[in-house]
Amino acid sequence: MAMAMLWLATGASAKLCFPGKMDASSGRGGISRIFCPAHSRTLARRWTAAAATAAPNGGIHLDCAPVPPEQVEIIQSMNGWVAENMLPLLVPVDSSWQPHDFLPCSTPAPGVSEAEALAAFTEGVAELREGVAGVPDEILVCLVGNMVTEEALPTYQTMGNRSEGGSDESGASSLPWAQWLRGWTAEENRHGDLLNRYLYLSGRVDMRQVEITVHHLLRNGMEMLVPNSPYHSMIYGAFQERATFISHGHTGRLAGQHGDKALAKICGAIAADERRHEAGYTRGSAKLFQVDPDGMVRALAYVMRGKVTMPGLLMSDGRDGGETLFERFSAVAERIGVYSARDYGDLVEHFVRRWRVAELTGLSGEGRRAQEYVCGLPPKIRRMAELAHQRAARSESRTVQFSWIFDRSVMVR
Repeated sequence: MAMAMLWLATGASAKLCFPGKMDASSGRGGISRIFCPAHSRTLARRWTAAAATAAPNGGIHLDCAPVPPEQVEIIQSMNGWVAENMLPLLVPVDSSWQPHDFLPCSTPAPGVSEAEALAAFTEGVAELREGVAGVPDEILVCLVGNMVTEEALPTYQTMGNRSEGGSDESGASSLPWAQWLRGWTAEENRHGDLLNRYLYLSGRVDMRQVEITVHHLLRNGMEMLVPNSPYHSMIYGAFQERATFISHGHTGRLAGQHGDKALAKICGAIAADERRHEAGYTRGSAKLFQVDPDGMVRALAYVMRGKVTMPGLLMSDGRDGGETLFERFSAVAERIGVYSARDYGDLVEHFVRRWRVAELTGLSGEGRRAQEYVCGLPPKIRRMAELAHQRAARSESRTVQFSWIFDRSVMVR
């Protein structure tokens, strides 16, 4: 789940409630803003650790109940289903690609001399650098941002292990939910490794500053202020995996347009992984919608209305000023089309349709309000995205600086 930023629709209230206990009054609320460059500074500051400890009436109010035992029971009862429907989406290790497959080989093959191997490696690196030479800085910024968030994988596995009923309690559990979490982690681990090595060989970025950013993000972590709800986690996983699939896919397409076929292939392989992982979380969510439609539609409304933590939100290169590194990265991604508010609108519409949210019946009053809210989101998001686009088109372009590319600047709006 690497992730690109998940463009965020938030409600008017900053109050965090358990997804199964959604405020009835807020169920009728609209979207107060879309997470896009125009509002990223507000949101990034809103969801900081400092905000979480702010004084009463001035910060975040946590009003969360424990995870209902029936949710935990449902998740635990699905282990057999997970074995049949999710685990097959993980590719056996012997059949999986590895970072080595996409990069110049640095070791001699049997029967090849050290001098011949070094010459072949040098030639391979030269070809790689020739391909990346024409890639604009804007694309490199997005590539680095995606790689940095991929490298924070330990944080994401920790988040998965917080989900009650679906965690890996022993660290080596044979239960299908635990096998999925470890298998997903193993496949995701290759993404950061591959992009890191590619960037190192490319010679186009300041790898020490990139490594400092990874170090900071792992130290800073990821704000997990929501309850340990397995419903929330499943929905969150589906959204993040699809967002990442889109982001890596667009990055690869842009790289290919500028002549870097190797990077296009790399991004394509990573995007394909994300697509499979999305399928797993989407299937799991669809099954939960069948078993507990009322609980799931309220959880979905909570995810849409409440705080969705962007995995790379707390990234830093140690040089952040008035605008955070994540804000600048997001602005570049929006401008060049790696991931935009329009993509987010398409993503929400996709899941509302895929999970047949509009067709759910037998819902409670809260469930019906949640259903109405969620089904009305896609057109609202598109209207707000269009307004934001129009405002950006009228605004003057500006430049932002990135230590990742040796303090060069790129254009944003």
